[in-house]
Amino acid sequence: MIGCGLLSAEGIVHKRQRRVATPAFSIQNLRAFAPIVFERGFRLRNRWREIVDKNDGDEAVLDVCMWASRTAFDVIGAAGFDYDFNSIEDNTNELFCAYREMFELAISQQDSPMRQLLGIYFPIINVLFPDSAARTVKRCHKVIWRVAGTLVQEKKKKVVDAIRSGKPCEDKDLLALMLKSNMSTDIPPDQRISDEDILNNVNTVMFAGSDTSSLALTWTLWFLAKNPVMQEHLREELSIVHCPDSFKDFSVDEIDSLYGSISELPYFDKVIKEALRLVPPVHSSIRVAGQDDEIPTSQPFKIQKPGGGIETVTMPIMVAKGTIVHIPIEAFNLDKSIWGQDAWEFKPDRWDNLPDAVKAQPGLYSNLMSFSVGPRSCIGMRFSIIEIKIVIYMLVTNFSFHDTGVDIIKANVVFTRPYIKDRYKEGSQLPLRVVRIVK
Repeated sequence: MIGCGLLSAEGIVHKRQRRVATPAFSIQNLRAFAPIVFERGFRLRNRWREIVDKNDGDEAVLDVCMWASRTAFDVIGAAGFDYDFNSIEDNTNELFCAYREMFELAISQQDSPMRQLLGIYFPIINVLFPDSAARTVKRCHKVIWRVAGTLVQEKKKKVVDAIRSGKPCEDKDLLALMLKSNMSTDIPPDQRISDEDILNNVNTVMFAGSDTSSLALTWTLWFLAKNPVMQEHLREELSIVHCPDSFKDFSVDEIDSLYGSISELPYFDKVIKEALRLVPPVHSSIRVAGQDDEIPTSQPFKIQKPGGGIETVTMPIMVAKGTIVHIPIEAFNLDKSIWGQDAWEFKPDRWDNLPDAVKAQPGLYSNLMSFSVGPRSCIGMRFSIIEIKIVIYMLVTNFSFHDTGVDIIKANVVFTRPYIKDRYKEGSQLPLRVVRIVK
């Protein structure tokens, strides 16, 4: 669905793509996107104010999952590709609709788990005998490749023209930065990636950069709605940092300073970490063993003997080359033997005194596996945190969030999505009662 980009490329292809993309995701470049995120946060705040005002009161029930998705798509469109989806105001953009339909309908609404499983092991099935999901993906792909392909070619021409003229290309979006990195003298010609690789990574960043952040925003608001005392505590801390009604007269440095003040708030930081711990948007991952190996075990475990019965053993686990290995990120984050007996509870203050077992865990972000770890860890982690913190700040300082009493369930469908119990076919949604607190 997303092509051979950073999420799915392997071996030397992945290394080359990562090398080209890494400079674009430097902390300096990413913090320069703070004004874009603030501006989209303002749009969302103002849109919600309009909805609440039209409701003849100070509140309305809003599907925060849908609104978070529209906001995240606007952010990644502007920061990633200098493209305005305008999804907050109007969710009819063809590229936005193609992504939403592909991932909501083609994946979330599949009727046959067995067909889905067979498609993983025998992908040719979806080519020879496409079902409705496969046909949806193919139709949406045509839109995505057409629009995204145009974006790549237009941006590439702009970068090439700037190089030929001897003047630097001033564009700072991720696509421009990746193209400039790919054409730089730091990368030998034989190590550069193709236009197709660039296009695949546009698709990857569009998908991974919008869905993961929007779900993190959604689940954080849900936890705050479920814990009103913690929500009020957070609001009091956030209110210390004054946010203007307009950034028109603010310089880039002033906006960066504003974000710096927000990002350093201690309780806010703990709330974001705790939400990402309890519901990591990417609940698990899969790897394939590249060679035969032995995995040592930290403690005895039980196995079923061939002739029946259970045996406790301490031997290492033998993993043969080609074995599919499931990496249960959510399970790591919720393991009571590591995090304590309250591991399944939302307790931001746990981050003040973490168990030694937690501190020993690997993780790209605060001993959490939520952004993975190692050479295939999430390249956009810093950008995601910037986006989550700014949008949550904009919303919590203007609205309060309350549970509607609807039974929300988590479903691991590529990402961890919220659904209303027994209403799965309606798609992922999370309605909350939103009350305006700033007039």
